[in-house]
Amino acid sequence: MRPTQALFGGGGPEVGKYGRYIGDWGNFGTPKQKGIVYYGLSANAQRPLAGALHAAFFNTWRRFSAQVLYVAPPFIVAYLAMDWAIQRNHYLNSKPGRAEHGEEA
Repeated sequence: MRPTQALFGGGGPEVGKYGRYIGDWGNFGTPKQKGIVYYGLSANAQRPLAGALHAAFFNTWRRFSAQVLYVAPPFIVAYLAMDWAIQRNHYLNSKPGRAEHGEEA
């Protein structure tokens, strides 16, 4: 089996019968590139929480106002039904409630 072209390119010491060592990661047998400039900001200089409080308040209000009509009516109906059931239960288990429905105390 013949070695690939990538194995033949690159400088450095010879490695076995396949030719030359192709180099480390990022430097496969070619000279390092020059004239390329990378710019970046420090993590401390990026202001990761810039405007977070302002955005959180308005985003929360926007999301709440969009969903309140889907969530609130079922909760209100459930609360009123539960309140009615609790009051009815207390009445039926009281002395006037038992007397009204024919049970003798």
